[in-house]
Order: sequence, then structure tokens, then C-alpha cells
Amino acid sequence: MINNENDMTRLPRPLNTLSFPVIGSPLFIISNPKLVIAQCIAGVVGSMPALNARPAEQFEQWLIEITCALDAYNRANPDRPAAPFAINQIVHKSNQRLEHDMSLCVKYKVPIIITSLGAREDVNAAAHSYGGVVLHDVINNRHAHKAIEKGADGLIAVAAGAGGHAGVKSPFALVQEIRQWFDGPLALSGAIATGRAVLAAQAMGADFAYIGSAFIATDEAQASDAYKLAIVASNSDDIIYTNLFTGVHGNYLAPSILAAGLDPEHLPESDPSAMNFGGDKSKAWKDIWGCGQGIGVVTELQSTAALVARLKREYQQARASLSL
Repeated sequence: MINNENDMTRLPRPLNTLSFPVIGSPLFIISNPKLVIAQCIAGVVGSMPALNARPAEQFEQWLIEITCALDAYNRANPDRPAAPFAINQIVHKSNQRLEHDMSLCVKYKVPIIITSLGAREDVNAAAHSYGGVVLHDVINNRHAHKAIEKGADGLIAVAAGAGGHAGVKSPFALVQEIRQWFDGPLALSGAIATGRAVLAAQAMGADFAYIGSAFIATDEAQASDAYKLAIVASNSDDIIYTNLFTGVHGNYLAPSILAAGLDPEHLPESDPSAMNFGGDKSKAWKDIWGCGQGIGVVTELQSTAALVARLKREYQQARASLSL
């Protein structure tokens, strides 16, 4: 059965307050307070990686900016409050900022924490100490079990075709296996860029669609013009799946790989030891552009508000076409 508003009551706050079932995924380097605020005001969960704030001292400034802007908006618009925001924490041993960044999340009571590349009970407990909700990225059912066992409240099923560190599982397989044993909050990531796809994610059993790449081509995104235009000009044929750049397999735009002097069709293999998060040094692959397979429907640069409005319109049209 497709989830409806009544189904959402089983979810913890603030997830059960969303009027539109979309979470904007945290975009490494690209997400920033301007984008997060615009997403939340448009009615979807806005998010960003804590590591996007560099140096580390900037993270608190960004949290203040986001919380103050959303509080002001909510006071002025009590009848249509903004969606909550989320901060992504890379839970990997190379992230030396994790403790610092989580302490600030506790201080400012970040509503939703998204954890990636590892699951830690102490991080979950820190979020729970003030009533925060933790969603954990997983690429298979085994990782999903471990995340819930360690105290995560919900899961983000990162299926084939997702941007960033994507898995290889079909979304049908991944969602149905998780739903055999888990009835908590579940978001689906993987080539979702239309309102019809949002509805399809719900039909499969997810509560939320997790959308990232489409937001790169928005006015508020902190991406270069060349990156944004490449999103508009490309489609799924231009996405390369490789572990060369971070040690973990992910999806990237072929034009950026070519611009780096590499052959997208013949990339060498890397290994997990290459992972390094949290440093302030410029990365050798900083101009390699992450992207998911859903960008074929992104045909123009636009504001975040316009993108979300399109998604909502398509979602309602899809529901009507199926008489839901």
C-alpha cells in the first residue's frame, strides 16, 4: 500500500510533520546554508555535510545562520512552517572533526542527523540526548541490520544509480528486503528526480524519496557554473561508477573525468584505504563531479523553489493519474 498522511503518524518527530515526502540529500562541497534554507522553506528536508564548513569553526556560524533563518520564517508563516533540516556526519575513522561537529549538533539541537560510512552508538546517543533523529545510509540489508542494532532510528537505502557513494542493489530488492523486518523511517535514494519517481518510491515501501543530483543545478547550490551546466547537458549514459577517487565506489560525471585527463572507460581500481575525510587540504580530485543517474530530466538551471514546485506538481499529477 502507498503510504499516506495517516501512515506518517508512526514515524518519530520531526519526520511525521513533513507535508511532502522528500529529503534533499547532503551534497559534498555543494550544499551550504543558502541551499538548506531554500529547501526547507520550499517544504523538503534540507541537508548538508558538516565537513562542507571549512575551517571547522565555520560550522557553528552555519548552524546559527540556518536555525535563525528558519525560526524567523516559521514565526512569519505559522500556517506553513518550513521543513526540518539535517546535518550529515561522516562516521569514518579519518574524520577527525566528528566529535567537534557532533557537539555543535547537540548544542543547536539539529533535528535530523544523517550518518554515513559507519555506524556508531555514541553518535546516535548524542542525537537522542536532545530528541534528534538519526538516519543512516546503507547499501545492503546487512548494513541496515547493523545500523538499527547500533541505535539508528531510520535508514536511507542507497540503491543503484544514486549520486555519491552508491550501491549496486536494485531499489526493488533493497527496499523489500529491509521492509521484511523494519517498519521505521525509510528513505530511498537512487536516480529520483521527478514527482512520479517520488510516488514510486512510496509505492515500493519507502516513506521518503532522497534527492540530491537535481539540486546541483539550482541557483542556491555551491557548484561551479560548468558543473551545473554539465548536469543539464548530461544523462545516465554520462555517469561512471568507480572507486578511484575516494576508495569507495560512487557515481561521477564523465565530462569531469575527461577534463582531469583520464579515460572514463579505463579507470584504475582503488581501495578503501584511500578514504580520507575531514582534512582541510585541497584534494587531488576536487574537480571530479559526483552525480546520480536521474539527471536526464534536469533540463534547465532554476531556483530550489521552482524545482520543488515541479516535483510537487508532478507528484500530484501522478497520484491523480493512478486515482490515489
